[in-house]
Amino acid sequence: MKLQDSVIAITGGGQGLGRAMAEHLASKGTKVALIDLMPEKLDEAVAACKAAGSEAKSYICNVAKEEDVEKTFEAIIKDFGHLNGLINNAGILRDCLMVKAKECKVERRMELSQWQAVIDVNLTGVFLCGREAATRMIKNGDQGVIINIASISRAGNMGQSNYSAAKAGVSALVPVWARELARHGIRCAGIAPGFIETEMTASMKPEVLEKMIAGIPLKRMGQPEEIASAAAFIFENDYVSGRIIEVDGALRL
Repeated sequence: MKLQDSVIAITGGGQGLGRAMAEHLASKGTKVALIDLMPEKLDEAVAACKAAGSEAKSYICNVAKEEDVEKTFEAIIKDFGHLNGLINNAGILRDCLMVKAKECKVERRMELSQWQAVIDVNLTGVFLCGREAATRMIKNGDQGVIINIASISRAGNMGQSNYSAAKAGVSALVPVWARELARHGIRCAGIAPGFIETEMTASMKPEVLEKMIAGIPLKRMGQPEEIASAAAFIFENDYVSGRIIEVDGALRL
């Protein structure tokens, strides 16, 4: 798929990896539809994408709500005329041990609300946006690509029962959609980032970061631009489908 003049929607596009991917694609002439819940962040991201040389529009949307998602993709088609790609990137964290105990005394458990919030956004949101993007592409006769942003935590990570379960589900959707949608000219692939230098990791304690980086074979965190370039590769290579690319500095071998 040629990136020039293609229309690609990005959830969680107002900041972090979403914004980095949006700016990278915009620099290649891609028209980007940025989806998020934070107006100020969206405005900044849209301005950055326009400065990079392409058209960009913002859409306020809760990806976990079916009606919001349907209205948003309807608006994207109305604004741009077609849709060629989706990056399912929106996600949240609510980290907690399933059960925290000491000397046979339970101190804390992961609340159902913590579990459900992450599943709603990180997994159900991916399903809703993927389904709507595919529906619009098929109805419009647009061949396209759906990229699911997973995580190396899909293999399991302590304190992340909710996040790991959601990302494992997101990963499982990749081969399913690749097989189901191929007949319509739609590819699906995924990216599983390792530890990436974003606003989220910048808030971590220095000693925790140092310990984390020490366990990475390349001895550094990844950059958002390295995830963005992986996304561009998937869009441009028409024979990549049904696979997940791990961009993690060899952390998970």
